Amino acid sequence: MMGTFAFTARKSVALNVNGTTTQVTTYAMTTARLLEEQGIDVKSHDIVETSSGDHLADHAVVTVRSAYQTTISIDGTSVPFWTVATSADQLLGFFQENNAQAAKITVDINNIYNQLTGGMVINQEGPVTVIADGKSSVAPNGKLPAASILDSKGIVLGKEDRVSVEKDGDQTILRVRRVTHGEETRTASIPFDTRTIIDPNLEEGKTEVRQQGQNGEKTQVYSVTYVDGVAESETLKSETVTKMAVDQIIAVGQAKPKTDGDGSGSDDSKDSDSADSDTKADSGSNDSGSNDSGKNDSSGNDSSNNSGNSSGNSGSNNSGNSGSSGNDSSNNGSNSGNNSGNSGNSGNSGNSGGNSGTTTPTDPAPSGRLWHPTVAQAQAYAAGAAAQRGWTGTDWDALVKLWNRESGWSWSAENKRSGAYGIPQSLPADKMAMFGANYRDDGAVQIDWGLFYIAQSYGSPSKAWQHSEEVGWY
Repeated sequence: MMGTFAFTARKSVALNVNGTTTQVTTYAMTTARLLEEQGIDVKSHDIVETSSGDHLADHAVVTVRSAYQTTISIDGTSVPFWTVATSADQLLGFFQENNAQAAKITVDINNIYNQLTGGMVINQEGPVTVIADGKSSVAPNGKLPAASILDSKGIVLGKEDRVSVEKDGDQTILRVRRVTHGEETRTASIPFDTRTIIDPNLEEGKTEVRQQGQNGEKTQVYSVTYVDGVAESETLKSETVTKMAVDQIIAVGQAKPKTDGDGSGSDDSKDSDSADSDTKADSGSNDSGSNDSGKNDSSGNDSSNNSGNSSGNSGSNNSGNSGSSGNDSSNNGSNSGNNSGNSGNSGNSGNSGGNSGTTTPTDPAPSGRLWHPTVAQAQAYAAGAAAQRGWTGTDWDALVKLWNRESGWSWSAENKRSGAYGIPQSLPADKMAMFGANYRDDGAVQIDWGLFYIAQSYGSPSKAWQHSEEVGWY
């Protein structure tokens, strides 16, 4: 019995690592154990596939493809992208597999000699069209790295020049864009200010212009960055006032004191104003954007109002209305009791399930790969990432339906009851941290983890969708 068990437990497995295949004998029961035995370190974005599933069988084929990071452009936005593509043309093909109607995707190569020499080729199948300095030519051998192709054309890259690869139908294009810098001097107007003075010698309500205003002028020098001769960005380098603006002065007749029979007209007006102001504060209306702490203290409703406002703010701010931030600043500065209640509003930037991927003024500075993507951007990214795993056609359709059901492809979707979060609805959310610390805001991290989870748990989006149809979750 022991001899029979040992014979059946021993397996002959074909192990392919980045195109190199070796035949190994193992007693490992799982792919993970086999890779550990062979000393193969698998990183988070690497793709591992086994012909017999995770449970190793005799004569199984285990394929390991190591991922590296390049940069793609989605709708003009540069996005770091982990890929296992062996050529730039193949990488572009991944995106076209699932999303032929999507916005044009390009591969940006920032440091071409370091990244591509001896590495990724441009086109495994054939010629490459080279466009640089307003000229177009064809390089017949697309299997060469980009650096070699450019050298063969006598194209020398500047330190900041940009190189990208894109598809135009069946044509693969290697494009060089020249980056230059220059200065531009401009003259700008300085608008005059208007000052009002009270003149007791003028009739009440009458105005006179005592001095005509005149705009000034200033000379501004800008440092400009040009890409192929077209200005892309600029920064103000210096500014010199060459002509001072002259204020416009308007005289206004002084208002005459009102005389009522009881002499109390002015006081009555002030009392009325005060009453109106108190009424607005009590009812929660803030015309000026801030509450007077003295009025709140004397209203008698201070505790209940602050408690209500605190809980109300935490719910209403999530809708994206940042106008209430003025109230938070005023209340917190003047009323220490409100401070602890309203401090929860600082979490609104992270708790914004209804924002549909839009960036609000309260968002932190973008620092992710695919920061707060639109649905179209998220699906464009996922199209290429899924195709790398062979998930096209019905598998891609299943993935679209699955994440439509789970989150509507919204990076900020959150299930308030369970805490599931993001495009793939990770539960708990911090599972996604293995692919990046910005998992609450970075759509690329969410998608990368979601595809990994589907591969590990179901093998394909079609099987994950089938499970979701049967039980309502995946």
